[in-house]
Amino acid sequence: MVDLVFKDSEKKHKFHLVNPSPWPLVGAFSALFLVSGAILYMHYEMLWPMLAGLVLILFTMFMWWRDIIKESTFLKVHNSITEIGLRWGMALFITSEVMFFVAFFWAFFDASLLPKTFLAEYKEVFTGTLGIGVWPPKGIETFDPLDIPYLNTLILLLSGTTCTWAHHELREGNNKEALKGLYYTVFLGFIFSLLQIYEYQHATFGFTEGIYPSTFFMATGFHGFHVLIGTLFLLVCLLRIRKGHLTPKRHFGFEAAAWYWHFVDVVWLFLYISIYWWGR
Repeated sequence: MVDLVFKDSEKKHKFHLVNPSPWPLVGAFSALFLVSGAILYMHYEMLWPMLAGLVLILFTMFMWWRDIIKESTFLKVHNSITEIGLRWGMALFITSEVMFFVAFFWAFFDASLLPKTFLAEYKEVFTGTLGIGVWPPKGIETFDPLDIPYLNTLILLLSGTTCTWAHHELREGNNKEALKGLYYTVFLGFIFSLLQIYEYQHATFGFTEGIYPSTFFMATGFHGFHVLIGTLFLLVCLLRIRKGHLTPKRHFGFEAAAWYWHFVDVVWLFLYISIYWWGR
């Protein structure tokens, strides 16, 4: 394997050239295995291929991020130019996530603002014999927005403040207080996930029982998945602060996690207002 990390005397630019890595190829095949396994599970109820793909994805993520932490913390090859690239990469990633959720909001508002019936019934709808559609569909018992959803809203907003607190303390070099803020943030993230699981267990409708359940579970479920990912992201930052990896001047890993966490907070506010409050 050819080493592409040149000595300072040999480098004629400020860019960091990484060593050849197997993880992009391994990650691509892991994703293919995961999607193929999901198809097999949906059609033939074969669970093990999907689980194997998931394990391979997690393994790839762990090893890839391990290499990035090694480059930044121990090899110290991430200079200011590299950090600019990382910042743009994270900003573009969050932008792609915004568009990802736009699709779910689009589906929800398309169904709710003009409730539709089956194709065979369109004629009766247009002629007025069935009347206009209703939202939520008849028979759907929605969640009380002032119950668990409201509590989860307060939890996420509070976690945003503790995350900002941790960031401020880290920039001041006060790692003890930064750790305290991160402990609170990670704890609140896990509490949010547990409450959402409890909420799903007490839902009066299933995923395949109509357009409302489908849009509800897709939007809130993927948000819950992002909360879990963000919680793990912050947990890794917590462990790195404890090990002394992050300093007041070099801590973009934590900044990226904070950006992601605030993005998750904002998406939840839109979900709460649109689906839990207005959509009921």
